[in-house]
Amino acid sequence: MAIITLTTDFGYKDHFVAGIKGTILNEVPNANIVDISHAVSPLDVQECAYILKNAYPYFPNGTIHIIGMDSEVSPENQHIAAELNGHYFIGANNGVISLIAKELNLDQLVEINIPNTSINSFPSMEIFTKVASHLARGGKLGVVSKPFKNLKEIRELEPRVTNDGRTIIGNVIYTDNYGNVVTNITKAIFEAYRNGRAFEIIARRQKITSIHNSYNSIINFELPENKRLGPSDLLALFNSSGYIELAIYKSDLKSVGGASTLLGLKHLDMITINFL
Repeated sequence: MAIITLTTDFGYKDHFVAGIKGTILNEVPNANIVDISHAVSPLDVQECAYILKNAYPYFPNGTIHIIGMDSEVSPENQHIAAELNGHYFIGANNGVISLIAKELNLDQLVEINIPNTSINSFPSMEIFTKVASHLARGGKLGVVSKPFKNLKEIRELEPRVTNDGRTIIGNVIYTDNYGNVVTNITKAIFEAYRNGRAFEIIARRQKITSIHNSYNSIINFELPENKRLGPSDLLALFNSSGYIELAIYKSDLKSVGGASTLLGLKHLDMITINFL
C-alpha cells in the first residue's frame, strides 16, 4: 500500500486538505494518506522544511511527500519532484526541497511536465496529486517530468563560533505547539566545542547552566516536592532532532504561555552559549 504524506500551510478551515485527499483516493483508492502538518505558518519555507525533514525519515522508503506551500507555478517557481534518501518529494521550487536535502545528494531532480494540464490557483490538488498517484501506482518520475537542474537553494542560518571557540552564537529557528523554541545549535556543535567546560546559555536576560536529555529530567525526585524544579520552570534540552531547545516545563502556550512568549523570543532571535 502506497504511503502519501501531506505537509501544507492550508489549515483545516477550508476545503483544501479534504480536496487533496479525495483526489488521491479517486486515483489510488487504497492509498495510505498521512498528515504531517497543515499548521505550517503561511508561506514559511524554513518552518515547512524543519517539520518535514524531521518527520520523513520515520517513514518507509518509497514514501511520497506532497509539499503544499507557495505552489503557484511561475518562471521562477517551477513545479518539481525529487528523489532523496529513498523518498519522493513533490512541490514547488521555493527552497523547501533544498533545505531538506542540505546534507544529502539528490538521487533525482526533475521538473513536472504533464500534458494538457491547466494553470490554476490550486496546483497541490490539480498537479501534485497526479504525480503522487502515478508514483503510488508504481510509475516512474521520468514519465511525468523533464530534466531540471536549477534547484532554488536557500541556506539555513548557521551558528557562529567566536572568541577562540569559547562562544557559540545561534538563533531561534522554530517554535513548536507548546511555545518551546528550537535553536540552530546542534548537540554535535555544542559537544565539539565544550571540551568538558562549564557553560551558560543566554537568552535575553535568562541564563541556563545545564542541558537535559528529556523534559522531566529537570526534576530532582529525591527532593521534597516543594523544593523541586518543575512546572513553569525554564530548561534547556537536546530535543529529539538533535538541536538545543529552550522550554518551560509543562507550559501551555494558550494559557500561561511558553518559552517563546515568557522569554519574548521569536524567529531568528539570538541565543548565546559561553564556555567558562
